[in-house]
Amino acid sequence: MLPRSRTLPSRFQHGVQIEERYDFRHYLEVEAQPKIQTETESVSIEPNYSKCFDDDGRLKRTGTFWTATAHIITAVIGSGVLSLAWAIAQLGWAVGPVVMILFAVVNLYTSSLLTQCYRTDDSVNGQRNYTYTDAVKSILGGKKFKMCGLIQYVNLFGIAIGYTIAASVSMMAIKRSNCYHESHGKDPCHMSSNGYMITFAIAEVILSQIPDFDQVWWLSIVAAIMSFTYSAVGLGLGIAKVAENGAFQGSLMGISIGAVTQAGTVTGTQKIWRSLQALGAMAFSYSFSIILIEIQDTLKSPPSEHKTMKKATLVSIMVTTVFYLLCGGMGYAAFGDHVPGNLLTGFGFYNPYWLLDIANLAIVVHLIGAYQVFSQPFFAFVEKWSARKWPKNNFVTAEHEIPIPCIGVYQLNFFRLIWRTLFVLLTTIIAMLLPFFNDVVGILGAFGFWPLTVYYPIDMYISQKKIGRWTKKWLALQMLSGCCLIISILAAVGSIAGVVLDLKTYKPFKTSY
Repeated sequence: MLPRSRTLPSRFQHGVQIEERYDFRHYLEVEAQPKIQTETESVSIEPNYSKCFDDDGRLKRTGTFWTATAHIITAVIGSGVLSLAWAIAQLGWAVGPVVMILFAVVNLYTSSLLTQCYRTDDSVNGQRNYTYTDAVKSILGGKKFKMCGLIQYVNLFGIAIGYTIAASVSMMAIKRSNCYHESHGKDPCHMSSNGYMITFAIAEVILSQIPDFDQVWWLSIVAAIMSFTYSAVGLGLGIAKVAENGAFQGSLMGISIGAVTQAGTVTGTQKIWRSLQALGAMAFSYSFSIILIEIQDTLKSPPSEHKTMKKATLVSIMVTTVFYLLCGGMGYAAFGDHVPGNLLTGFGFYNPYWLLDIANLAIVVHLIGAYQVFSQPFFAFVEKWSARKWPKNNFVTAEHEIPIPCIGVYQLNFFRLIWRTLFVLLTTIIAMLLPFFNDVVGILGAFGFWPLTVYYPIDMYISQKKIGRWTKKWLALQMLSGCCLIISILAAVGSIAGVVLDLKTYKPFKTSY
């Protein structure tokens, strides 16, 4: 049985250096064939090469506008949509929807800048950058590259924690809704989230063994369908609740000081913290820039990758913004000051309980896929670094064929198995220690929004296009970056304050909900 190394020695054809990653056995078999050919047997290498490989020597990419859109929607419409009703409630009808639209516009603009950084110097024929950090290293280099890598992978790690919390909350909601229905509302149905986090972790350990990011396209499509499902249920229940009430709840300036909510009476200080935390929740709901380059690297060309990615980004953000406004707005309109932190799990709705179960099951399925979409770039980074560090270590580089009936042959790598399992284990333990959905969402949004969604895309675009200092365009871009930095700082302060307040009443591994 032959071990297979993902990155193989370079070969040359017509002066082009080829770095091969896949189908190692195929090349071994080709090289084992007789080298002598007659004139009638000779073939043209160039046409075969162009059909099988892209310009960087890697196998032809197969991604399309639709697969890219599915990846983005999976990344964007996450559990954050369920906290948007709460976020709008903190800011009110006058400010909440406007802020959400502004976040959408900023994300759309900076994402369009980032798509042009997939290739260095020339967005059509330049050298490819396979990851976000590759783009920063190629275009900006130095300390900015190292800092970007640290921020990106810490953010990806944090998102995995947030999704673990959100999935366990939805699994608990299914159990609690059935318990509440069976007891006719007499049993408070308190339970711990730990068992549900462990269940989610087991599923992620299995799925994390998928070797490469481009192999999870089907998971992204399933997850995108699930995200539309639970968003539609939340929207439908919100509309039904508004119709039942006969009027829109809420106020222009949001929850007022002295209002009694599920978390208690709102003080002046809490009003400030909660409003700032709402900014973080909205920022988190659009956090996908950190994997945009990785998604773009799956696209085939022509047309050029940045054109396809721009269209996919535009459609995805437009669709998700409409969903956000409808779900968040109708949730606030339905419950006003009493809107729960999580629309489908905070028991704002009690019936029909079976529909809530379907929606929460859709959330769990979606988060299982979204976890992989965000974690795969982190997995790839660690594994590529390890392969460069220990290229001759079979534990790190060798892959062994495991036949799986009805599926095919699975390539088992022991390092991948252990490292990815440890990653899932660590994110689960941290999620058990800090299971605060709204607070964690706010912190993640604040931490990742400015540097990864705004600062680096703008800085790379300025460098790529050679925009001069103090020109009108340079000043406009710097002003945008500065405003977003202030928003990120304020959101971080509010979210950290929320965690501090929650920790006063929380006991690790023991608190029930």
